[in-house]
Amino acid sequence: MSNANNAAFVTPWKDLWNGDLAMTDKIIAKDFVAHAAPLTGSGSDVIRGREALNGWVSGIRSVIPDLTFTVEVGPITDADHLVVRWRAQGTYRGGLPGTGPESVGRKVNFTGTDTLRVADGMLAEYWANADSLLFFQQLGIKQLQ
Repeated sequence: MSNANNAAFVTPWKDLWNGDLAMTDKIIAKDFVAHAAPLTGSGSDVIRGREALNGWVSGIRSVIPDLTFTVEVGPITDADHLVVRWRAQGTYRGGLPGTGPESVGRKVNFTGTDTLRVADGMLAEYWANADSLLFFQQLGIKQLQ
């Protein structure tokens, strides 16, 4: 794929994370693999397939329903990859281990970098790097349970 073709994935990728799960069938390969450290510190660091990606996005949005992602840097592309630096903002609704009622209603604002591999005209692999420490600090989490 060309750099321009890979760059065209930025908006639908952002839209997917902003809650438009219909994007998944349009831009995500059936054998998609994501690599990300789990927020709770336990569980697999690999997510496989479209359904699992939608579950991940839905799970994050269940605790921060108004979460909005914007792209701050990029796209940076080559023949097989797309990289963007993003910012996410929203209001915490509750539900993460280690948070109490005092965390509900807190605003969160954190950043991250997504590296994606493009294959056969679809997003095939994803490496997530988010500032989870800042996210936890904003919620007042001192220790995961």
